[in-house]
Amino acid sequence: MFVQVWKKYLPVISLLLKRSASSPQVLKMSGFDFTKAAGGRKIKYNFDIELVNGRLNPAEKHSTVAKDFALFLQDDAGIKGLLKKQTIRFTLSSGFEMAITNVTPVEEDTEQAEEVSENANNTE
Repeated sequence: MFVQVWKKYLPVISLLLKRSASSPQVLKMSGFDFTKAAGGRKIKYNFDIELVNGRLNPAEKHSTVAKDFALFLQDDAGIKGLLKKQTIRFTLSSGFEMAITNVTPVEEDTEQAEEVSENANNTE
């Protein structure tokens, strides 16, 4: 239903997805695009989803807009590659602002942690 909307914004979403590694990103979208895609039906457009390794949690309930968005991202080879081994949160507000936040847990390098521990012991 919303494939045309997502296609329109795909290049920008891809760019912001790359930038989200350093800080959260925001994309303002047109409400008219969503209204047109819905065919005049009243739909709740806002959503908050988290994709872990490019996949939605099947145990959670998601709106049609959110499901269409997640499926669209999974079907695009370039985006699919960006989502691998990452946890990304997409939030679409009722004002049609999409926030893209990389919430991938940072793995601590064990060698670096050992060095810090060693240095702390040597200063005591």
